Amino acid sequence: MPKLWGGRFTKETSEWVDAYNASISYDKRLYREDIRGSIAHATMLVRQGIITKEDGKKIVAGLKEILQKIEDGKFEFSQKLEDIHMNIEARLTEMIGAAGGRLHSARSRNDQVALDMHMYMKRVVAELGELLIFLEEEILDLAAKNCDTIMPGYTHLQRAQPITFAHNMLAYFNMFKRDFERLQGVWQRADIMPLGACAIAGSTLPIDRQFVAKELNFSDIYSNSMDAISDRDYILEFLSFASILMMHVSRMAEEICLWNSTEFGFIELDDAYATGSSMMPQKKNPDIAELARGKTGRVYGALMQMLTVLKGLPLAYNKDLQEDKEGFFDVVDTLQLTLTVLKNMLATMTLKKDRMKEAVCHDFSNATDLAEYLVKKGVPFRKAHEIVGKTVAYAIEQGKYLGELTLDEFRNYAAEVEKDVYEVLKPENCVASRISFGSPKVEFNRSQCDTNKQLIVKQKEFLSFWQNNM
Repeated sequence: MPKLWGGRFTKETSEWVDAYNASISYDKRLYREDIRGSIAHATMLVRQGIITKEDGKKIVAGLKEILQKIEDGKFEFSQKLEDIHMNIEARLTEMIGAAGGRLHSARSRNDQVALDMHMYMKRVVAELGELLIFLEEEILDLAAKNCDTIMPGYTHLQRAQPITFAHNMLAYFNMFKRDFERLQGVWQRADIMPLGACAIAGSTLPIDRQFVAKELNFSDIYSNSMDAISDRDYILEFLSFASILMMHVSRMAEEICLWNSTEFGFIELDDAYATGSSMMPQKKNPDIAELARGKTGRVYGALMQMLTVLKGLPLAYNKDLQEDKEGFFDVVDTLQLTLTVLKNMLATMTLKKDRMKEAVCHDFSNATDLAEYLVKKGVPFRKAHEIVGKTVAYAIEQGKYLGELTLDEFRNYAAEVEKDVYEVLKPENCVASRISFGSPKVEFNRSQCDTNKQLIVKQKEFLSFWQNNM
């Protein structure tokens, strides 16, 4: 099969070169974008008088027929034709003759593939934005139902202070909220049309780039043809967004693994979102959370791979840029599955609230509250810190917790202690007494849930815009 670019060559490429050069095995997923872009381009060519109306009708009808064949699984892709663009164009020319050869007027594969990727990215942003909102809604639902569910908060994986499960979940909500904001930035950089830049320097033909941009729902057009075909910043931004998102997912997955362990016992995963051992019959493993944690590495890898590909490229197009797709597509698939599984795993897990409460009743996480109690009695904080440290050391020696010490035992270290200290040291009061904005106080949790529900309404407005402008 002769190459569409083979006019100046005297021999066929090696079969090894065909295999090495081809991208059809993965870029065939761009077929919708490629055909839609070609239809808009053909429509513009007719409008500008570059091709005839008759040829334009043949091209559009042929492209629609090819689209249907691909979606019906009746289109045979050829490695010899390298990529999705040449596979479609060759089949079109085979179907309609010379008119098919006119489609590529004022267009190069350089700006054609850039267009396809921009359009595909916009679709991906809309799809992932919806999944991210689903996850946020599940987290908010968990938080709203557990505003007063007491649990230990940790620093250095050591129990630090009593918090609520809602407060913990809302911390993750804030992470994913920022991820959505980063996704908005990806859309903005993807929403620029490169078509019309051609191979490097535009065209001598009277094309109308603004018309094509409007046809394809782009809000802006590249003003520099070399930048248009070589820019992959929007892909880097997406991979950066994806890496940060997966880092947040991985942190949550790590806590799920810890909470699910016998040692913590704070949650139990639903059987549908856990797996067993081929040898140990008793095991119920958090494999799904572990996989989410593990898949973070492959997403990081795609970002580093793309940064490395781009770092030394001279302007404008280089074949290296073909490497922008495979890792990117893998990341898209990974995110779509991970966000779906994580949302469902959270929705089906069981909280062991009594175990969480028991944990904060049998530790020293109320020590800071005792120190601040003394501060309110006029003791300088550094002195109060020392007093409480010594009190904790004494309690450990006696095999007691702070709430189990007698008033005389407290007064051995601080004469300022009164009977009201026992109320102060109760975990629920430790949480309730925190009045600083952003703390785990139950009322603050509820207020944050309400505020974040309103935020999701705004996010859905962006989502609706994206879905209508892909």
